[in-house]
Amino acid sequence: MTGAAVRVLFDRPCIPPNTGNAIRMAAGAGCELHLAGPLGFDLSEKHLRRAGLDYHDLAHVEVHEDLEAAYERLLPARVVAFTARADMSLPEVRFEPGDVLLFGPEPTGLALEVLNDDRVTARVRIPMLPGRRSMNLSNAAAVAVYEAWRQFDYQGDVSFQSP
Repeated sequence: MTGAAVRVLFDRPCIPPNTGNAIRMAAGAGCELHLAGPLGFDLSEKHLRRAGLDYHDLAHVEVHEDLEAAYERLLPARVVAFTARADMSLPEVRFEPGDVLLFGPEPTGLALEVLNDDRVTARVRIPMLPGRRSMNLSNAAAVAVYEAWRQFDYQGDVSFQSP
């Protein structure tokens, strides 16, 4: 695996442009994108294709029937669940290669039963100003992926020279 060496997992994504943007991010950062169904859209939907532009062939994207099927494919690995209800903040996380970064559907986020699942290793929130509910799904995934990639010294990016 190249790039960030993490896998992003969207549980039941609903908004095609968010998934399209995540496909583009996965291609750019070299991470895997996993989609656990049921999906709230058809993968051929024009909004998804437009947001992903021509990055579909450059991204590693896998679709799974549901979250259980995704876990069967991705575990054992640490599962870092992103939620506004977490005590741990993103800067506190030390990512490891192979980590699964789990994000919930728009607009509800991850269900409590998913967050409380024993396979979830950590619950993490992305820092935000007070009074804000959450970030857009694809933006949140990008923030997390690029933080992990930063921690890995942008391994795989031939243009980056570590100080």
